[in-house]
Amino acid sequence: MSEERKNINVVVGLDIGTTKIACFIGRETEHNKLEILSMGRAESIGVTRGVVANLEQTVNSIRKAVREAEDRLEGDLVIKSVNVGIAGQHIGSIQHRGMIMRDNLDTEVGQDDLDKLIEDALKLSVQPGDEIIHVLPQEWIIDGEPGIKNPVGHAGMKVEANLHVITGNVVSAKNITKCVQTVGLSISQMVLEPLASSEAVLSHEEKESGVVLVDIGGGTTDVAIFHDDVIKHTAVIPFGGNVITDDIKQGCSILKKNAEQLKVKFGSALQSESQDNEIVCIPSPRGRAPKEISLKNLAGIIQARVEEIIEHVHYEIKNSGCEKDLTCGIVITGGGAQLNHITQLFEFITGMDTRIGYPNEHLASSTKIEGLTSPIYSTGIGLVLKGIEFENKRDAKLAGLVSETVEKVEETVKGHSVGKVKGDFFKKVIDKTKQWFEEED
Repeated sequence: MSEERKNINVVVGLDIGTTKIACFIGRETEHNKLEILSMGRAESIGVTRGVVANLEQTVNSIRKAVREAEDRLEGDLVIKSVNVGIAGQHIGSIQHRGMIMRDNLDTEVGQDDLDKLIEDALKLSVQPGDEIIHVLPQEWIIDGEPGIKNPVGHAGMKVEANLHVITGNVVSAKNITKCVQTVGLSISQMVLEPLASSEAVLSHEEKESGVVLVDIGGGTTDVAIFHDDVIKHTAVIPFGGNVITDDIKQGCSILKKNAEQLKVKFGSALQSESQDNEIVCIPSPRGRAPKEISLKNLAGIIQARVEEIIEHVHYEIKNSGCEKDLTCGIVITGGGAQLNHITQLFEFITGMDTRIGYPNEHLASSTKIEGLTSPIYSTGIGLVLKGIEFENKRDAKLAGLVSETVEKVEETVKGHSVGKVKGDFFKKVIDKTKQWFEEED
């Protein structure tokens, strides 16, 4: 690895899924695009429906994925912290109206005021055994005036916000944390997986116009609905690709590994698109003749389960109250998006335009890793994007604190050699502060 590459600031995303655990190392380019430098992948054995069920097996899979990502860089980079995803049926959401009263009318609303309102919301009482994962502002209200998207700079005393609060099970979150820490890593932030996926596959225009993200994973199907560039609704459906595989296994009386291969290679979500005479032979256990499977029957099994998933998605769309505002329709991503004809079935049942979401929305052309734009990697790439966003916000806050300190000291030492103070002392302060943040990570 060159000296230039050794010194770059990298961000790591860790996708702990039901079927795979994937680690992505990336950085932001000078053109604000994402360059994925390396990735590692391992089979996920200890995770069931997005929740860690076996700590030891999950730790082993995480370690394997991280080591592979480090080794593929062909250098001495060692991963220290990760942005990790969280999902599962335990995820819930509540709507909350937050409010603070400002004590100084002479100053404009600042970011500190917004941060205080968010911090207050993080202290909300939730269901026993749950904790708050995200507080997402949907709308700001200043002195009773609604519809404000960015209140910073407005004048007013009363600041309110409609907030979408996402909760999750405390034990599930702690198990993820324990697995990551056992590997010797720290967690920069824990991100709801459909939020990460949305960063990778949705455009700003789609979020503004109204769109439904459907992430069909191995254990669950995650739904996130956006309008006016804010999240309006989230939901988790307890069915995913593994349930389809189980249906094929039972319906065709074959081994699970053969059922998965059938689904991936020949699976279709529309039975009408398969011919009656299309047959595939599946090897049977020792001593038994190969089994012939009709692709039309296979598609019938798959279609029945996918229809059930789509009906649940359609219910969540209606339940969100945004059904008439979703100009850009539905975007499907995740492993389940690879099923043939799945977009046609979505359109037939929901009546909404549907496309497949590929995680290339923000990828730089310098990213050369083969197969990276597959829908199965949407969450992992999105976690890197969320990590970059987190780092940029932290750096901006740090710069603001340093600038504020400089101004205060300038007032104190007025009349002295301020230029030399700034040139020597403050350079050391800034360097030491940055070093402290890096050590915290």
